[in-house]
Parts: sequence; structure tokens; C-alpha cells
Amino acid sequence: MSRERLLFVTGRLAEPSLKVVLQPLAEKVGFDYEIAVLGISVAALMHVNWVQRKLKVPAGVSRVILPGWCTGDLSPLSSQFGLPFERGPKDLFDLPEHFGKSKRAIPPLDDYSIEILAEINHAPRLSEQELLSQAVRYQQSGANVIDLGCIPGETWPGIAAAVRQLRSEGLRVSVDSFDQREVESAVEAGAELVLSCNGTNVDWACKVPAEFVVISDDLRNLDSWNGTIAKLTEAGRSFRLDPVLEPIGFGFAASLQRYFETRRRFPETPMMMGVGNLTELTEVDSAGVNFLLAAICEELQIASVLATEVINWGTTAVREFDLARRLVRHSLQNRVLPKHLGGQLVMLRDPKRRTLGDENLRTMAGQLTDPNFRVFAEGGEVHLMNRDGYWHGSDPYEVFDEMRASTGGSMTAEHAFYLGMELSKARTALTLGKQYIQDETLRWGFLTVDEISALKRRKHRTGESESPTPAVE
Repeated sequence: MSRERLLFVTGRLAEPSLKVVLQPLAEKVGFDYEIAVLGISVAALMHVNWVQRKLKVPAGVSRVILPGWCTGDLSPLSSQFGLPFERGPKDLFDLPEHFGKSKRAIPPLDDYSIEILAEINHAPRLSEQELLSQAVRYQQSGANVIDLGCIPGETWPGIAAAVRQLRSEGLRVSVDSFDQREVESAVEAGAELVLSCNGTNVDWACKVPAEFVVISDDLRNLDSWNGTIAKLTEAGRSFRLDPVLEPIGFGFAASLQRYFETRRRFPETPMMMGVGNLTELTEVDSAGVNFLLAAICEELQIASVLATEVINWGTTAVREFDLARRLVRHSLQNRVLPKHLGGQLVMLRDPKRRTLGDENLRTMAGQLTDPNFRVFAEGGEVHLMNRDGYWHGSDPYEVFDEMRASTGGSMTAEHAFYLGMELSKARTALTLGKQYIQDETLRWGFLTVDEISALKRRKHRTGESESPTPAVE
């Protein structure tokens, strides 16, 4: 059976890198190929109309792969040449994934088993609008229940109105209080869960038609909640058990052991964990902490957590736990490692990096014939090159100064701003171990905010150059 013969279209600068990628890929996938180098240095500047005029397709080709940045409708090309045309990836190093040899299909991650209660801290201090705004933000981040955190020693006269307001917006509500009047008012207004119940309030709690979170009278003695459990059970009240997660340095490991022991003693009873005692009280980025706690909850079948976003390093904790609970659910259900699932919680670094290598960088720099700058970040250095030279180093300021000294050229404010932006992004990528691609945003997991590249901005400006990289004038 004859092998498919593909034609890969590219520009002059990308040809060496494309050859490096295609040689092993063709053997792995099982196709023959040719490369058509059109008369343009940067493949990103190609447009279908231009390709139509410049391209010659050799005999025997069955399919044509264009650069991912090539713009325009591909159907005229297919009609003219009588062959299927398709866009490849924007980054040619993604070609193996394009051909299905590296990239794994990302599952939808729709399923989860852990309910998130998101606490609005010091809720009585907020206005109605502030309360609603924070509740809606929590819901959009993945919270299932909005928890109203009351203030110990105070009674909140407006709690019933607050609960009714949130319920009218379709939100589920819990209340975090030991004050009888607050709890009764909140439950009457529609709150479904009360945090918390122990020996100090169980007698009146038995008369309140809501579910309760049970905690021990003595956190280090699980037997101390037996009386509370017995009374709630006798009264027909629903409850979930929370052995209470304690901060690092104050009994953290022992508190984890209590969760394991509680599940052993009560294999069918609902449980809850307050994850904020770790995310709020540990000075580290909260995403990894949330993921590990989600894994513990999933394995122990702890079906609810209480999260909050008070401290600055945990201001996306609810969204983090929402993503984490989906990852661990998928992992346990399918008995697979929680890897290759989209990288939404990989924020500081990137799931993978690709580099051109010193030889390819030098080759590319030697082939440049136009004044437009190319920027790269690898090998601990930022690399800046155009037809006038190749400058690289660990300090973007020094690289920029060397370039100006070498070229002696003037530069518009717009061009200087562009290079400053790109060199800054390149330096950040080097510092954190991220992938840098010129004119593309750095990736920050689910926190990524896509930006409009300089290339796209210029393409939308009538009469201006479509060059993605500014030149020294």
C-alpha cells in the first residue's frame, strides 16, 4: 500500500526547523513529504490569495498543509489545485500533535462528587449589593452553596433578608453561626445547612429543620461528638461530620488522621472538610494545596468542602478547587494519573517547553534578510535578531542596548514599546520556565487572559504593515 505524500508550505526562516520536525514525524506516522518554501521570510504573513499566486504543487501530492497563521478561505486553493488544503498548527513544533502522535484527547471533566460551600467572610459587614456580587462571583467560580459567615458575639438582624435575596437569585445558602436567633431566621428564610453543631447548641439545633455540620466538643477526641450525633439522629435531623482540618504547625497531620478515622468509624455518613484552614493559613500559592485536599476528599468520599477567598494568595481558591475536584474525580473513576488533562491548574510554569537550540538559532539569524525583529527565549537567555545582527544574553536591557549600539538606528516609540513588551515576556518565561512564542500571550492555566497580538493589530489597521516584528529605522 503506497504512503500518502504531503506538501508542507512554509517561509524561508522556518524551513530548517520544519525539516527537523518532519524527519522523525514522517517515519512515525507513515507518510512521505515535500516542503514548498515560498518567497516570504515569515510564514505568519501568508494569505490564501498570495499562496494561490506563488504555490506550485509537485505531482503525486495528495494533501497540502499550510502554516496555521495563514489567513483566508482555503476553498479556492482546493478548487484550483484539486487537492485538500488544511491549516497546520500555529507553532510548527506542534505538528506531532496535529497528526495525533503526541497530543492526548482531553476528556470533558464534567463530573465531580465534591460539593463546594464558598464562605462570604464577615457577611454582616457587607451591603446587599456587595453580598450578592460576591455570591454570584463564587457561583460562577464553581460554588454550589453560598455560606454566610457570621460574626461571633454579634447577632445579624438582616440575615433573613440576605438569605431571601440570595435564594431569589436561585442560589443555595448555608449559614455559619452558633447564634440561635441567626440560625433560626436564616433557616426560615431558606438556608439549608448550618455550620456548626456540637454539645453547646445541639439541644436547640434538634428543633431547627435544617441539616447541620457536626464538630467535636474536643477536636482531638472524636468520641466527644458521640452525644451530639445521638441527639441529632434521635431528632431525625440530617448531618455531616467535620473532624476539622487544622493548620500546619497546629496539628495538621493529626487532623488528617481524624478524617481517615472518621470515615472508618462512619463509612456511610456524609463528611465535610474546611479547606480554608490550609489555603488561607499557609503562605504558598493555593492551587496545589487545593488539589491535594481534593484528592484526599475524593478518596475518603468527603462530599463537601468549605472554601473561602480572603487572603490575597488564595483569591481564586474556589475556582481552583472546582477544577481540582473534576481532575481527581476523573483520575479515580478511570484509574489514571491526573496528567495530560488540559493543564488548567499549571499556572506558574507550563506543561511542556520546546526549544530551537543554539544551532538553529544561529542558522536562522544568518538567513534573515529583512529588518524585522525576531525574539526567542531559551537557554537562560533572550535572543533578538534581524538582518543587522544577532544579540542575546540574560539581561533584556543589555541585549537591547547592544542592539542599539550595533545598528546605530533610531526607533519609533511604538517599535520600542513593542520590543520592550516582548523582551519582558521573554524574560518572564525564562524566569518561570514557561514557553515563550513571539506575539502570543504567556499561558497561566485557567488565569490566562488572551491578548491581541501585534500581528493581528497591524492586520486590522488599514494601510499599515502586517509585519509582526518592528524594524529599526
